[in-house]
Amino acid sequence: MDISFDSILTQLGTGRWNILHYIIIWFWYSLVSYHTLGGAFLAPDVRYTCRPPPHALTASVVVYPSDVPASEANFTYNPDDQLINQNACTYPVRNHSTGDVEEEPCTEWDFDNSTYASTVTSEFQLVCDKKYLRATYQSIYMFGILVGAGFNGFLADRFGRWTMIAISSIIYTITAVGSGWLPYLSTILVARFLLGTMHPTSLQTGFVLVMEVTELKMRSAIGMLQFLTWSMGTMLWGGFAYFVRDWRWLQLTVSLPGLLFFPIFWLLDESPRWLIIRGQHERALRVLEKAAKQNKVTLPSKAELLKLMEEIQHKSLSVEGTSTVGTTTSKVRYCLSQVVLLLRTPKLRIITISMCVDYFVVAMVFFGLGLGASTLQVDPYLYMVISGLVEIPSSTVIIPFVSWFGRKRMTEYSFLVCGVALLSQPLVPQDYKWLSVTLVMIGKLSSTTAFSIIFLYASELYPTEIRTRGMSAVMMSSRAGAIVSPYLMSALSSTYPWAITVVFGLAAMLAVVATLPLSETLNMDLPDTITDLEDKQGVFSRKSDTKSGTSDDQTTSC
Repeated sequence: MDISFDSILTQLGTGRWNILHYIIIWFWYSLVSYHTLGGAFLAPDVRYTCRPPPHALTASVVVYPSDVPASEANFTYNPDDQLINQNACTYPVRNHSTGDVEEEPCTEWDFDNSTYASTVTSEFQLVCDKKYLRATYQSIYMFGILVGAGFNGFLADRFGRWTMIAISSIIYTITAVGSGWLPYLSTILVARFLLGTMHPTSLQTGFVLVMEVTELKMRSAIGMLQFLTWSMGTMLWGGFAYFVRDWRWLQLTVSLPGLLFFPIFWLLDESPRWLIIRGQHERALRVLEKAAKQNKVTLPSKAELLKLMEEIQHKSLSVEGTSTVGTTTSKVRYCLSQVVLLLRTPKLRIITISMCVDYFVVAMVFFGLGLGASTLQVDPYLYMVISGLVEIPSSTVIIPFVSWFGRKRMTEYSFLVCGVALLSQPLVPQDYKWLSVTLVMIGKLSSTTAFSIIFLYASELYPTEIRTRGMSAVMMSSRAGAIVSPYLMSALSSTYPWAITVVFGLAAMLAVVATLPLSETLNMDLPDTITDLEDKQGVFSRKSDTKSGTSDDQTTSC
Protein backbone atom coordinates (compact mmCIF):
# COMPACT_ATOMS: atom_id res chain seq x y z
CA MET A 1 0.00 0.00 0.00
CA ASP A 2 1.21 3.49 -0.81
CA ILE A 3 2.31 5.16 2.43
CA SER A 4 0.25 8.27 1.85
CA PHE A 5 -2.78 9.62 3.61
CA ASP A 6 -3.77 11.42 0.41
CA SER A 7 -4.81 8.08 -1.08
CA ILE A 8 -7.39 7.76 1.70
CA LEU A 9 -8.63 11.33 1.15
CA THR A 10 -8.99 10.57 -2.56
CA GLN A 11 -11.25 7.63 -1.72
CA LEU A 12 -13.24 9.80 0.69
CA GLY A 13 -13.72 12.42 -2.02
CA THR A 14 -15.44 15.73 -1.30
CA GLY A 15 -18.83 15.32 0.27
CA ARG A 16 -20.99 16.37 3.19
CA TRP A 17 -18.27 15.76 5.78
CA ASN A 18 -15.66 17.93 4.06
CA ILE A 19 -18.08 20.68 3.06
CA LEU A 20 -19.32 21.01 6.63
CA HIS A 21 -15.75 21.63 7.79
CA TYR A 22 -15.25 24.22 5.04
CA ILE A 23 -18.40 26.19 5.87
CA ILE A 24 -17.66 26.35 9.60
CA ILE A 25 -14.07 27.52 9.21
CA TRP A 26 -14.97 29.96 6.43
CA PHE A 27 -17.63 31.53 8.63
CA TRP A 28 -14.98 32.18 11.27
CA TYR A 29 -12.72 33.72 8.64
CA SER A 30 -15.32 36.38 7.87
CA LEU A 31 -15.67 37.29 11.57
CA VAL A 32 -11.95 37.77 12.16
CA SER A 33 -11.54 40.20 9.24
CA TYR A 34 -13.48 42.95 11.08
CA HIS A 35 -11.04 43.13 13.95
CA THR A 36 -7.92 42.61 11.85
CA LEU A 37 -8.80 45.77 9.90
CA GLY A 38 -10.24 47.50 12.96
CA GLY A 39 -7.94 50.50 12.76
CA ALA A 40 -9.60 51.69 9.54
CA PHE A 41 -12.80 52.75 11.35
CA LEU A 42 -12.17 52.38 15.06
CA ALA A 43 -8.98 54.46 15.16
CA PRO A 44 -8.82 56.31 11.82
CA ASP A 45 -6.97 59.48 10.90
CA VAL A 46 -9.54 62.17 11.80
CA ARG A 47 -9.28 65.85 10.91
CA TYR A 48 -8.94 67.99 14.01
CA THR A 49 -8.37 71.54 15.18
CA CYS A 50 -6.79 72.84 18.35
CA ARG A 51 -9.19 74.14 20.99
CA PRO A 52 -7.14 77.08 22.30
CA PRO A 53 -7.52 78.45 25.83
CA PRO A 54 -9.03 81.94 26.42
CA HIS A 55 -5.62 83.67 26.48
CA ALA A 56 -4.70 82.44 22.98
CA LEU A 57 -4.58 84.92 20.12
CA THR A 58 -7.73 85.22 18.06
CA ALA A 59 -8.21 85.31 14.30
CA SER A 60 -7.84 89.09 14.17
CA VAL A 61 -4.34 89.01 15.65
CA VAL A 62 -1.39 88.99 13.27
CA VAL A 63 0.96 86.02 13.76
CA TYR A 64 3.89 84.67 11.83
CA PRO A 65 5.20 81.34 10.52
CA SER A 66 8.23 79.89 12.26
CA ASP A 67 10.70 80.97 9.58
CA VAL A 68 9.65 84.68 9.43
CA PRO A 69 10.47 87.27 12.14
CA ALA A 70 7.45 88.76 13.87
CA SER A 71 8.36 92.25 12.72
CA GLU A 72 8.14 91.18 9.07
CA ALA A 73 5.09 88.93 9.28
CA ASN A 74 1.82 89.84 7.60
CA PHE A 75 -0.06 86.57 7.92
CA THR A 76 -3.38 86.27 9.71
CA TYR A 77 -4.19 83.40 12.02
CA ASN A 78 -7.14 81.49 10.55
CA PRO A 79 -8.74 78.81 12.73
CA ASP A 80 -10.03 77.01 9.63
CA ASP A 81 -6.48 76.27 8.61
CA GLN A 82 -6.10 74.27 11.79
CA LEU A 83 -8.16 71.48 10.22
CA ILE A 84 -4.90 70.48 8.59
CA ASN A 85 -3.70 67.99 11.18
CA GLN A 86 -0.02 68.84 11.35
CA ASN A 87 -0.85 72.55 11.95
CA ALA A 88 -3.19 71.89 14.88
CA CYS A 89 -0.69 70.88 17.53
CA THR A 90 0.03 74.40 18.80
CA TYR A 91 -1.73 77.72 19.29
CA PRO A 92 -0.32 81.28 19.21
CA VAL A 93 0.10 83.36 22.38
CA ARG A 94 1.80 86.69 23.05
CA ASN A 95 4.67 86.74 25.46
CA HIS A 96 3.87 89.77 27.67
CA SER A 97 7.49 90.10 28.73
CA THR A 98 8.95 90.37 25.24
CA GLY A 99 5.85 91.15 23.19
CA ASP A 100 6.73 88.33 20.77
CA VAL A 101 4.20 85.82 19.42
CA GLU A 102 5.05 82.30 20.55
CA GLU A 103 3.61 78.84 20.00
CA GLU A 104 2.28 76.78 22.90
CA PRO A 105 1.49 73.05 22.64
CA CYS A 106 -2.21 72.32 22.39
CA THR A 107 -3.82 70.13 25.05
CA GLU A 108 -7.42 69.91 23.80
CA TRP A 109 -8.82 69.41 20.31
CA ASP A 110 -12.08 69.50 18.41
CA PHE A 111 -12.57 66.72 15.86
CA ASP A 112 -14.37 66.68 12.54
CA ASN A 113 -17.41 64.42 13.08
CA SER A 114 -18.74 64.64 9.54
CA THR A 115 -17.33 61.19 8.67
CA TYR A 116 -17.08 59.45 12.05
CA ALA A 117 -19.35 60.19 15.02
CA SER A 118 -16.96 58.73 17.58
CA THR A 119 -13.60 57.00 17.31
CA VAL A 120 -10.77 55.86 19.54
CA THR A 121 -8.78 58.68 17.95
CA SER A 122 -11.20 61.40 19.04
CA GLU A 123 -12.22 59.91 22.41
CA PHE A 124 -8.64 59.56 23.61
CA GLN A 125 -7.29 62.45 21.47
CA LEU A 126 -4.61 60.44 19.68
CA VAL A 127 -3.08 63.35 17.79
CA CYS A 128 0.14 65.37 17.76
CA ASP A 129 2.49 63.89 20.36
CA LYS A 130 0.04 60.97 20.85
CA LYS A 131 -0.26 60.29 17.14
CA TYR A 132 1.89 57.17 17.41
CA LEU A 133 -0.79 55.56 19.61
CA ARG A 134 -3.19 55.56 16.67
CA ALA A 135 -0.74 53.49 14.65
CA THR A 136 -0.14 51.41 17.77
CA TYR A 137 -3.86 50.57 17.94
CA GLN A 138 -3.53 48.76 14.60
CA SER A 139 -0.01 47.45 15.06
CA ILE A 140 -0.53 45.97 18.52
CA TYR A 141 -3.06 43.54 17.04
CA MET A 142 -0.39 42.44 14.57
CA PHE A 143 2.16 42.25 17.36
CA GLY A 144 -0.24 39.94 19.18
CA ILE A 145 -0.40 37.74 16.09
CA LEU A 146 3.40 37.74 16.00
CA VAL A 147 3.54 36.49 19.58
CA GLY A 148 0.61 34.10 19.19
CA ALA A 149 2.00 32.55 16.02
CA GLY A 150 5.15 31.59 17.91
CA PHE A 151 3.13 29.48 20.35
CA ASN A 152 0.44 28.35 17.93
CA GLY A 153 2.66 25.96 16.00
CA PHE A 154 3.82 24.08 19.07
CA LEU A 155 0.37 24.04 20.67
CA ALA A 156 -1.54 22.94 17.57
CA ASP A 157 1.00 20.22 16.76
CA ARG A 158 0.96 18.99 20.35
CA PHE A 159 -2.69 19.34 21.45
CA GLY A 160 -4.45 19.18 18.10
CA ARG A 161 -6.14 21.45 15.58
CA TRP A 162 -9.66 21.12 17.02
CA THR A 163 -8.61 21.85 20.60
CA MET A 164 -6.71 25.03 19.77
CA ILE A 165 -9.44 26.36 17.48
CA ALA A 166 -11.97 25.83 20.30
CA ILE A 167 -9.90 27.59 22.96
CA SER A 168 -8.85 30.51 20.78
CA SER A 169 -12.31 31.19 19.29
CA ILE A 170 -13.89 31.35 22.76
CA ILE A 171 -11.25 33.75 24.09
CA TYR A 172 -11.38 35.80 20.89
CA THR A 173 -15.14 36.29 20.98
CA ILE A 174 -15.31 37.15 24.68
CA THR A 175 -12.48 39.67 24.32
CA ALA A 176 -13.99 41.24 21.18
CA VAL A 177 -17.41 41.70 22.77
CA GLY A 178 -15.93 43.14 25.97
CA SER A 179 -13.60 45.56 24.17
CA GLY A 180 -16.44 47.94 23.40
CA TRP A 181 -16.99 48.65 27.10
CA LEU A 182 -13.41 49.17 28.24
CA PRO A 183 -12.96 52.70 29.68
CA TYR A 184 -9.20 53.20 29.28
CA LEU A 185 -6.96 53.21 26.24
CA SER A 186 -4.42 51.01 28.00
CA THR A 187 -7.00 48.26 28.56
CA ILE A 188 -8.25 48.59 24.98
CA LEU A 189 -4.71 48.08 23.69
CA VAL A 190 -4.28 45.03 25.95
CA ALA A 191 -7.54 43.61 24.55
CA ARG A 192 -6.33 44.25 21.00
CA PHE A 193 -3.09 42.43 21.80
CA LEU A 194 -5.02 39.46 23.21
CA LEU A 195 -7.21 39.34 20.09
CA GLY A 196 -4.05 39.26 18.03
CA THR A 197 -2.57 36.34 19.96
CA MET A 198 -5.74 34.32 19.36
CA HIS A 199 -5.86 35.22 15.65
CA PRO A 200 -3.34 32.67 14.32
CA THR A 201 -4.45 30.00 16.77
CA SER A 202 -7.93 30.07 15.24
CA LEU A 203 -7.34 31.26 11.69
CA GLN A 204 -4.07 29.57 10.79
CA THR A 205 -4.96 26.34 12.55
CA GLY A 206 -8.36 26.40 10.85
CA PHE A 207 -6.67 26.73 7.47
CA VAL A 208 -4.39 23.78 8.25
CA LEU A 209 -7.37 21.69 9.38
CA VAL A 210 -9.21 22.39 6.13
CA MET A 211 -6.16 21.50 4.04
CA GLU A 212 -5.65 18.26 5.94
CA VAL A 213 -9.19 17.02 5.21
CA THR A 214 -9.16 17.98 1.52
CA GLU A 215 -8.36 15.58 -1.31
CA LEU A 216 -5.54 16.39 -3.69
CA LYS A 217 -7.57 17.44 -6.75
CA MET A 218 -9.68 19.89 -4.71
CA ARG A 219 -6.86 21.40 -2.67
CA SER A 220 -6.21 24.34 -4.99
CA ALA A 221 -9.84 25.40 -5.15
CA ILE A 222 -10.56 24.96 -1.44
CA GLY A 223 -7.34 26.64 -0.37
CA MET A 224 -8.14 29.70 -2.49
CA LEU A 225 -11.85 29.83 -1.67
CA GLN A 226 -11.07 30.23 2.02
CA PHE A 227 -10.16 33.84 1.27
CA LEU A 228 -13.50 34.53 -0.39
CA THR A 229 -15.19 34.83 3.00
CA TRP A 230 -12.38 37.12 4.18
CA SER A 231 -13.09 39.38 1.20
CA MET A 232 -16.79 39.32 1.94
CA GLY A 233 -16.04 40.18 5.56
CA THR A 234 -13.97 43.14 4.38
CA MET A 235 -16.88 44.43 2.32
CA LEU A 236 -19.29 43.95 5.23
CA TRP A 237 -16.85 45.79 7.49
CA GLY A 238 -17.19 48.87 5.29
CA GLY A 239 -20.99 48.48 5.32
CA PHE A 240 -21.27 48.04 9.09
CA ALA A 241 -19.01 51.04 9.69
CA TYR A 242 -21.09 53.20 7.34
CA PHE A 243 -24.30 52.59 9.30
CA VAL A 244 -22.77 52.44 12.82
CA ARG A 245 -20.57 55.51 13.24
CA ASP A 246 -19.91 55.23 17.00
CA TRP A 247 -16.83 53.06 17.55
CA ARG A 248 -18.08 51.33 20.71
CA TRP A 249 -21.37 50.24 19.14
CA LEU A 250 -19.53 49.27 15.97
CA GLN A 251 -17.16 47.08 17.99
CA LEU A 252 -20.12 45.35 19.64
CA THR A 253 -22.05 44.98 16.36
CA VAL A 254 -19.29 43.07 14.57
CA SER A 255 -18.35 41.00 17.65
CA LEU A 256 -21.74 39.51 18.59
CA PRO A 257 -21.97 37.25 15.48
CA GLY A 258 -19.01 35.36 16.96
CA LEU A 259 -21.44 33.79 19.44
CA LEU A 260 -23.06 31.95 16.50
CA PHE A 261 -19.81 30.08 15.90
CA PHE A 262 -19.96 28.10 19.14
CA PRO A 263 -23.01 25.87 18.40
CA ILE A 264 -21.78 24.86 14.95
CA PHE A 265 -18.16 24.38 16.06
CA TRP A 266 -19.02 21.07 17.72
CA LEU A 267 -19.73 19.60 14.29
CA LEU A 268 -16.01 19.74 13.47
CA ASP A 269 -13.72 16.71 13.84
CA GLU A 270 -10.07 16.58 14.72
CA SER A 271 -7.68 16.28 11.78
CA PRO A 272 -7.18 12.55 11.10
CA ARG A 273 -3.73 13.36 9.70
CA TRP A 274 -2.69 14.84 13.04
CA LEU A 275 -4.22 11.92 14.97
CA ILE A 276 -2.18 9.46 12.92
CA ILE A 277 1.08 11.33 13.46
CA ARG A 278 0.32 11.47 17.21
CA GLY A 279 -0.35 7.73 17.35
CA GLN A 280 -4.08 8.05 18.10
CA HIS A 281 -5.02 5.50 15.45
CA GLU A 282 -8.32 4.31 16.90
CA ARG A 283 -9.58 7.87 17.16
CA ALA A 284 -8.40 8.60 13.61
CA LEU A 285 -10.21 5.48 12.45
CA ARG A 286 -13.47 6.68 14.03
CA VAL A 287 -13.15 10.04 12.27
CA LEU A 288 -12.51 8.36 8.92
CA GLU A 289 -15.46 6.00 9.40
CA LYS A 290 -17.70 8.97 10.19
CA ALA A 291 -16.41 10.80 7.12
CA ALA A 292 -16.99 7.76 4.91
CA LYS A 293 -20.54 7.39 6.21
CA GLN A 294 -21.39 11.07 5.60
CA ASN A 295 -19.76 11.05 2.16
CA LYS A 296 -21.40 7.70 1.34
CA VAL A 297 -18.20 5.95 0.27
CA THR A 298 -16.41 2.73 1.25
CA LEU A 299 -12.88 2.77 2.67
CA PRO A 300 -10.37 -0.08 2.94
CA SER A 301 -10.75 -2.51 5.82
CA LYS A 302 -9.94 -1.51 9.36
CA ALA A 303 -6.82 -3.69 9.32
CA GLU A 304 -5.50 -2.02 6.16
CA LEU A 305 -6.16 1.47 7.53
CA LEU A 306 -4.41 0.69 10.81
CA LYS A 307 -1.42 -0.70 8.94
CA LEU A 308 -1.20 2.45 6.84
CA MET A 309 -1.41 4.60 9.97
CA GLU A 310 1.40 2.66 11.64
CA GLU A 311 3.64 3.06 8.60
CA ILE A 312 2.99 6.83 8.43
CA GLN A 313 3.63 7.24 12.14
CA HIS A 314 6.81 5.16 11.94
CA LYS A 315 8.25 7.64 9.43
CA SER A 316 7.37 10.65 11.57
CA LEU A 317 10.21 12.50 13.28
CA SER A 318 8.07 14.12 15.93
CA VAL A 319 6.18 11.36 17.69
CA GLU A 320 6.20 12.65 21.25
CA GLY A 321 5.20 11.07 24.48
CA THR A 322 6.35 7.53 23.61
CA SER A 323 9.06 7.79 26.23
CA THR A 324 10.22 10.29 28.74
CA VAL A 325 13.63 11.80 29.29
CA GLY A 326 13.52 12.95 32.84
CA THR A 327 16.30 15.51 33.05
CA THR A 328 15.59 19.19 32.68
CA THR A 329 18.62 19.52 30.40
CA SER A 330 17.17 17.03 27.95
CA LYS A 331 13.85 18.84 27.84
CA VAL A 332 15.51 22.19 27.29
CA ARG A 333 17.59 20.67 24.52
CA TYR A 334 14.46 19.32 22.88
CA CYS A 335 12.67 22.66 23.11
CA LEU A 336 15.62 24.43 21.49
CA SER A 337 15.75 21.80 18.77
CA GLN A 338 12.12 22.53 17.95
CA VAL A 339 12.91 26.22 17.53
CA VAL A 340 15.57 25.48 14.90
CA LEU A 341 13.68 22.54 13.39
CA LEU A 342 12.48 24.61 10.44
CA LEU A 343 16.10 25.30 9.45
CA ARG A 344 17.46 21.82 10.14
CA THR A 345 17.46 20.34 6.63
CA PRO A 346 18.36 21.88 3.26
CA LYS A 347 14.81 21.97 1.88
CA LEU A 348 13.32 23.24 5.12
CA ARG A 349 15.84 26.08 5.17
CA ILE A 350 14.95 27.19 1.64
CA ILE A 351 11.21 26.90 2.31
CA THR A 352 11.37 28.79 5.59
CA ILE A 353 13.61 31.66 4.44
CA SER A 354 11.79 32.20 1.14
CA MET A 355 8.34 32.01 2.70
CA CYS A 356 9.29 34.36 5.53
CA VAL A 357 10.32 37.01 2.99
CA ASP A 358 7.13 36.49 0.94
CA TYR A 359 4.89 36.67 4.00
CA PHE A 360 6.60 39.78 5.38
CA VAL A 361 6.16 41.62 2.08
CA VAL A 362 2.62 40.53 1.33
CA ALA A 363 1.33 41.45 4.79
CA MET A 364 3.03 44.84 4.74
CA VAL A 365 1.52 45.66 1.34
CA PHE A 366 -1.89 44.04 1.96
CA PHE A 367 -2.63 45.74 5.26
CA GLY A 368 -0.96 48.98 4.24
CA LEU A 369 -3.18 49.33 1.19
CA GLY A 370 -6.21 48.19 3.17
CA LEU A 371 -5.75 51.11 5.56
CA GLY A 372 -4.78 53.62 2.86
CA ALA A 373 -8.04 55.56 2.43
CA SER A 374 -6.81 58.60 4.38
CA THR A 375 -3.58 58.72 2.37
CA LEU A 376 -5.51 58.75 -0.91
CA GLN A 377 -8.13 61.15 0.50
CA VAL A 378 -11.10 59.06 -0.66
CA ASP A 379 -14.32 57.97 1.04
CA PRO A 380 -13.17 55.39 3.64
CA TYR A 381 -16.36 53.31 3.57
CA LEU A 382 -16.44 53.03 -0.21
CA TYR A 383 -12.70 52.36 -0.24
CA MET A 384 -13.12 49.43 2.18
CA VAL A 385 -16.00 47.95 0.19
CA ILE A 386 -14.04 48.27 -3.06
CA SER A 387 -10.98 46.76 -1.36
CA GLY A 388 -13.02 43.70 -0.43
CA LEU A 389 -14.64 43.58 -3.85
CA VAL A 390 -11.37 43.54 -5.77
CA GLU A 391 -10.15 40.72 -3.52
CA ILE A 392 -12.91 38.38 -4.71
CA PRO A 393 -11.23 37.55 -8.06
CA SER A 394 -8.14 36.49 -6.11
CA SER A 395 -10.27 33.82 -4.41
CA THR A 396 -12.35 32.70 -7.40
CA VAL A 397 -11.14 33.64 -10.88
CA ILE A 398 -7.53 32.84 -10.02
CA ILE A 399 -8.32 29.22 -9.03
CA PRO A 400 -7.97 27.65 -12.50
CA PHE A 401 -4.76 29.58 -13.11
CA VAL A 402 -3.25 28.21 -9.89
CA SER A 403 -4.34 24.73 -10.98
CA TRP A 404 -2.92 25.14 -14.48
CA PHE A 405 0.28 27.12 -13.97
CA GLY A 406 1.12 26.07 -10.44
CA ARG A 407 1.62 27.80 -7.11
CA LYS A 408 5.16 29.02 -7.69
CA ARG A 409 4.64 30.73 -11.04
CA MET A 410 1.38 32.40 -9.99
CA THR A 411 3.02 33.67 -6.79
CA GLU A 412 5.79 35.25 -8.84
CA TYR A 413 3.32 36.78 -11.32
CA SER A 414 1.17 38.19 -8.51
CA PHE A 415 4.09 39.93 -6.80
CA LEU A 416 5.37 41.20 -10.16
CA VAL A 417 2.03 42.81 -11.10
CA CYS A 418 1.77 44.29 -7.62
CA GLY A 419 5.25 45.82 -7.85
CA VAL A 420 4.72 47.32 -11.31
CA ALA A 421 1.32 48.82 -10.39
CA LEU A 422 2.52 50.41 -7.16
CA LEU A 423 5.76 51.74 -8.64
CA SER A 424 3.72 53.36 -11.43
CA GLN A 425 1.23 55.07 -9.07
CA PRO A 426 3.43 58.08 -8.08
CA LEU A 427 3.89 58.91 -11.77
CA VAL A 428 0.17 59.60 -12.27
CA PRO A 429 -0.74 63.36 -12.36
CA GLN A 430 -2.87 64.59 -9.46
CA ASP A 431 -5.74 65.43 -11.81
CA TYR A 432 -6.13 61.72 -12.61
CA LYS A 433 -7.08 60.50 -9.14
CA TRP A 434 -9.24 57.73 -10.64
CA LEU A 435 -6.16 56.28 -12.33
CA SER A 436 -4.13 56.58 -9.14
CA VAL A 437 -6.80 54.72 -7.15
CA THR A 438 -7.08 52.12 -9.94
CA LEU A 439 -3.36 51.35 -9.75
CA VAL A 440 -3.58 51.05 -5.97
CA MET A 441 -6.53 48.66 -6.34
CA ILE A 442 -4.54 46.59 -8.86
CA GLY A 443 -1.77 46.42 -6.28
CA LYS A 444 -4.36 45.42 -3.65
CA LEU A 445 -5.83 42.75 -5.91
CA SER A 446 -2.46 41.25 -6.79
CA SER A 447 -1.22 41.36 -3.18
CA THR A 448 -4.40 39.59 -2.08
CA THR A 449 -3.87 37.02 -4.81
CA ALA A 450 -0.32 36.46 -3.61
CA PHE A 451 -1.57 36.20 -0.01
CA SER A 452 -4.13 33.53 -0.84
CA ILE A 453 -1.70 31.56 -3.01
CA ILE A 454 1.16 31.50 -0.51
CA PHE A 455 -1.20 30.35 2.25
CA LEU A 456 -1.95 27.32 0.09
CA TYR A 457 1.64 27.07 -1.10
CA ALA A 458 3.21 27.08 2.37
CA SER A 459 0.71 24.53 3.70
CA GLU A 460 1.75 22.18 0.87
CA LEU A 461 5.49 22.77 1.25
CA TYR A 462 5.67 21.90 4.96
CA PRO A 463 5.13 18.27 6.06
CA THR A 464 2.23 17.33 8.34
CA GLU A 465 4.32 16.74 11.46
CA ILE A 466 5.55 20.36 11.49
CA ARG A 467 2.97 22.03 9.24
CA THR A 468 1.45 24.28 11.89
CA ARG A 469 4.90 25.15 13.20
CA GLY A 470 6.03 26.09 9.71
CA MET A 471 2.87 28.03 9.02
CA SER A 472 3.22 29.77 12.38
CA ALA A 473 6.80 30.79 11.59
CA VAL A 474 5.86 32.41 8.30
CA MET A 475 2.80 33.93 9.97
CA MET A 476 5.14 35.58 12.49
CA SER A 477 7.06 37.04 9.57
CA SER A 478 3.86 38.37 8.02
CA ARG A 479 2.86 40.02 11.29
CA ALA A 480 6.23 41.75 11.44
CA GLY A 481 5.38 43.25 8.05
CA ALA A 482 1.90 44.20 9.25
CA ILE A 483 3.35 45.85 12.36
CA VAL A 484 5.74 47.96 10.30
CA SER A 485 3.07 49.04 7.81
CA PRO A 486 1.00 51.51 9.95
CA TYR A 487 4.12 53.23 11.31
CA LEU A 488 5.60 53.44 7.83
CA MET A 489 2.45 55.03 6.46
CA SER A 490 2.15 57.40 9.42
CA ALA A 491 5.75 58.56 8.97
CA LEU A 492 5.52 59.08 5.20
CA SER A 493 1.92 60.25 4.69
CA SER A 494 2.48 63.81 5.93
CA THR A 495 5.83 64.43 4.19
CA TYR A 496 6.35 62.00 1.29
CA PRO A 497 3.01 60.30 0.56
CA TRP A 498 4.22 59.15 -2.85
CA ALA A 499 6.98 57.13 -1.17
CA ILE A 500 4.48 54.71 0.39
CA THR A 501 3.63 52.94 -2.86
CA VAL A 502 7.27 53.09 -3.96
CA VAL A 503 8.38 51.22 -0.84
CA PHE A 504 5.57 48.70 -1.23
CA GLY A 505 6.37 48.23 -4.93
CA LEU A 506 10.07 47.60 -4.31
CA ALA A 507 9.19 45.13 -1.55
CA ALA A 508 6.94 43.23 -3.97
CA MET A 509 9.85 42.94 -6.42
CA LEU A 510 12.00 41.51 -3.62
CA ALA A 511 9.34 38.85 -3.01
CA VAL A 512 9.54 37.80 -6.67
CA VAL A 513 13.23 37.05 -6.22
CA ALA A 514 12.64 35.23 -2.91
CA THR A 515 10.16 32.84 -4.57
CA LEU A 516 12.57 31.66 -7.26
CA PRO A 517 14.33 28.89 -5.24
CA LEU A 518 11.08 27.17 -4.17
CA SER A 519 9.81 23.93 -5.63
CA GLU A 520 6.41 23.49 -7.31
CA THR A 521 3.75 21.58 -5.33
CA LEU A 522 1.03 21.32 -7.98
CA ASN A 523 -0.48 17.79 -8.07
CA MET A 524 1.99 16.59 -5.43
CA ASP A 525 0.98 14.59 -2.37
CA LEU A 526 1.31 16.45 0.91
CA PRO A 527 4.46 15.28 2.70
CA ASP A 528 3.56 13.78 6.06
CA THR A 529 7.08 13.72 7.52
CA ILE A 530 10.35 15.60 7.08
CA THR A 531 11.77 12.40 5.61
CA ASP A 532 9.06 12.48 2.94
CA LEU A 533 10.00 16.05 2.11
CA GLU A 534 13.71 15.35 1.79
CA ASP A 535 13.13 12.21 -0.27
CA LYS A 536 11.03 14.00 -2.89
CA GLN A 537 12.82 15.15 -6.01
CA GLY A 538 12.25 18.84 -6.73
CA VAL A 539 13.86 22.01 -7.99
CA PHE A 540 16.11 22.26 -4.99
CA SER A 541 16.52 18.54 -4.29
CA ARG A 542 19.98 17.19 -3.64
CA LYS A 543 21.11 13.86 -5.03
CA SER A 544 22.51 12.85 -1.69
CA ASP A 545 20.01 11.07 0.53
CA THR A 546 19.57 13.89 3.02
CA LYS A 547 17.81 12.73 6.13
CA SER A 548 16.89 14.89 9.00
CA GLY A 549 17.61 12.02 11.31
CA THR A 550 16.19 11.07 14.66
CA SER A 551 17.79 11.66 17.98
CA ASP A 552 17.16 10.71 21.53
CA ASP A 553 15.51 13.98 22.33
CA GLN A 554 12.89 13.41 19.64
CA THR A 555 10.82 11.58 22.21
CA THR A 556 10.87 14.32 24.77
CA SER A 557 7.91 16.60 25.36
CA CYS A 558 8.36 20.36 25.38
